[in-house]
Amino acid sequence: MAEKVYEMFTEYNDVVTVEEVMDMLHLGRVTVYNLLKTDKIHTLRVGKKYVIPKKSVIDFLAA
Repeated sequence: MAEKVYEMFTEYNDVVTVEEVMDMLHLGRVTVYNLLKTDKIHTLRVGKKYVIPKKSVIDFLAA
C-alpha cells in the first residue's frame, strides 16, 4: 500500500511543509498540528518550524 500512496505524492518534495501536508491529506491546519504534536506523523523541529519527511506522511496513511 505504501507504494501506491508514494505514487500519489510524487509531486511533493521529500520534505514537506505543514501547508503541503494539509493539501496531501485534505485536513485543516489545527488537525495537522495535532498529528505532529502527538507524533502520529513523525517530524523534526528546527527552531519554530516543522521539518516533515514525506515518508512520515506515507507511513501515517499506511498504518
